[in-house]
Amino acid sequence: MSNAFFNVPTPVNEPVKGYAPNSPERLELLKAIKELKQVQRDIPMYIGGQEVRTGNTKDITPPHDHQHLLGQFHEGDASHVTQAIDAALAARTSWAELPWEHRASIFLKAAELLAGPYRARLNAATMLGQSKNAYQAEIDAACELIDFFRYNVHFMQEIYTQQPVSSPGMWNRLEHRPLEGFVFALTPFNFTSIAANLPASVAMMGNVVVWKPAYPQIYSAQVLMELFKEAGLPDGVINLIYVDGPVAGEVIFSHPDFAGIHFTGSTGVFQQIWKTIGQNITTYKSYPRIVGETGGKDFILAHHSAHPRQVATAISRGAFEYQGQKCSAASRVYIPSNIWDEVKGYLQEDLKSFKMGDVEDFSNYINAVITEGSFDKLARYIDVAKQDETVDIIAGGNYDKSKGYFIEPTIIVAKNPQYVTMCEELFGPVLTLHVYDSQEFEKTLDLVDGTSPYALTGAIFAQDRYAIDLASKRLVNAAGNFYINDKPTGAVVGQQPFGGARASGTNDKAGSILNLLRWVSPRAIKETFVPPVDYRYPFMGVETGENLNVTGQGGF
Repeated sequence: MSNAFFNVPTPVNEPVKGYAPNSPERLELLKAIKELKQVQRDIPMYIGGQEVRTGNTKDITPPHDHQHLLGQFHEGDASHVTQAIDAALAARTSWAELPWEHRASIFLKAAELLAGPYRARLNAATMLGQSKNAYQAEIDAACELIDFFRYNVHFMQEIYTQQPVSSPGMWNRLEHRPLEGFVFALTPFNFTSIAANLPASVAMMGNVVVWKPAYPQIYSAQVLMELFKEAGLPDGVINLIYVDGPVAGEVIFSHPDFAGIHFTGSTGVFQQIWKTIGQNITTYKSYPRIVGETGGKDFILAHHSAHPRQVATAISRGAFEYQGQKCSAASRVYIPSNIWDEVKGYLQEDLKSFKMGDVEDFSNYINAVITEGSFDKLARYIDVAKQDETVDIIAGGNYDKSKGYFIEPTIIVAKNPQYVTMCEELFGPVLTLHVYDSQEFEKTLDLVDGTSPYALTGAIFAQDRYAIDLASKRLVNAAGNFYINDKPTGAVVGQQPFGGARASGTNDKAGSILNLLRWVSPRAIKETFVPPVDYRYPFMGVETGENLNVTGQGGF
């Protein structure tokens, strides 16, 4: 038995590969894409280490080429949810009792596998299944996930080393136990790294997990499960199921061993989950941990001292990278009148240069939105804007789904700062912009703070340091991730822990020690070396000559 206190490797953020023409990583990635497209994959669920096929299959097609069949996945039902819970609970004791350094080793190995032999394959699966270009896939599926694995191991060690002080004659210790029961990981389509981290961070702390990914992410989720298995994750620790959300929820949220949920998705779904948990609270053995991130209506606010080119570039990147389908994507912008003409010119120049199309053409900056449903919703908003005399579309406005779900990056300029697309989350490449009087910066601060119920990300652009200070104070509750002279996207693990408040979630900051603390239940242990043998305390002693007749008065 080991008796050492271990130090894990110091985490360093994974360098982002460039994928320049003829570079080794580009050639390897193109090869991986070609290989994946040549085979129609038969994708099972993974329950207790078993590959489960139901015969009830659903097609997987690339959003940018919906006529090409990548494969099929086997959809499950309520019985498979129960099987996954049973498998998780069967694995719980052995996994919880495994020394923490062995849990750490599994995820450190996963990081090395992903940095090496799995990198091109997972990036390719993300590009094909979720319509991400090479750079967006690289920073997501490879770099951010590698960082999650490495930094979370480091944070895990920090948690375990946090111990209380001890007075003479005793030893106080603190155990950080996994939760009692199983955790449900409900993950989104837009980030492969989030889809992996939500179950992995929970499992790392000794918990067992039932994982249900969003259907449009299943293609890369299956590669993630292969990665976990090769890294040595024991059977039953993470169980991957493909079941309709309400069906899964009905089983999971009525189970007495439900111990928590790790969620990224829509506000409506998260609020319904919270309500259901509350209604069922007497069912559970413990109070479940509820951790969720639910999106935002993220802003960029420019001051009259801001540089127009910097503002325009932040918009072009922050609003339109990955087709605006990042939770952090800029979707409402406030520009002062004195720099508007310059910003407008730069934006129109940028958007005119955008290329849109298939992910295999690396010159394309824009690819497809994730589903036909998303496409139709965005098209409706664009059509309404075209008929509204109070707004102008200064760029984009076109769409086509004949081959893929392509929405042209679109900028709507609204005279009314409360116009519908200034307020509602769209989750696509549609940006709404309001031009304000450059002398009304403070009034606009109130507008930014009060327009949206969300509070995920936001950015202030200014050269005036007093303006930056004022915005930082007045918008203190408007964004969980606040950026000064930078776009509101691109949080890096270990550098900018990610999460928002208000309607954007519980702000438990993925990529930090704060998130992992949610997945442990501490036990305080006090050991006394020489226990007392007399119940009497010193205050009970009697001074010489003290009247003893008063003792006992007022007693029984």
